Amino acid sequence: MERNSLNSLGVYRRSLALRDMSEAVAAYFTQNREILSFRKIDSFRDDISRSLLADADLITKEVEQAALSSCPSVRMKSLSYVNIMTRNILAYCNGLERDGVKEKEYLNLLRKEIRIFRVSFKKWRKSLINKND
Repeated sequence: MERNSLNSLGVYRRSLALRDMSEAVAAYFTQNREILSFRKIDSFRDDISRSLLADADLITKEVEQAALSSCPSVRMKSLSYVNIMTRNILAYCNGLERDGVKEKEYLNLLRKEIRIFRVSFKKWRKSLINKND
């Protein structure tokens, strides 16, 4: 697959939507308004927000790497990494909830976005694994 055709890939578009939603949630819950620039972290929420941003960005990069790679082992490593990052984001939602955020509907929106992404990702992963056989 060529880099230009990534936007036609549904799972890639879903990863971009997940990244955008994660960025919005992180920006909303952070107390440090410089969090988007990855500067000093001042609180637990800031730490979670920074991790949320980093992992959502990594999901997009790993999907891109898996799509563009012709090496099955690189693909499998990227696919595994995406699973880990999606679980991390769900854990960050739980962490923010336990930290006492009152706006749980934003966390639920992010969780819903993760579920939508995972459905798309699982279908795509299955097609990649079958392509390796």
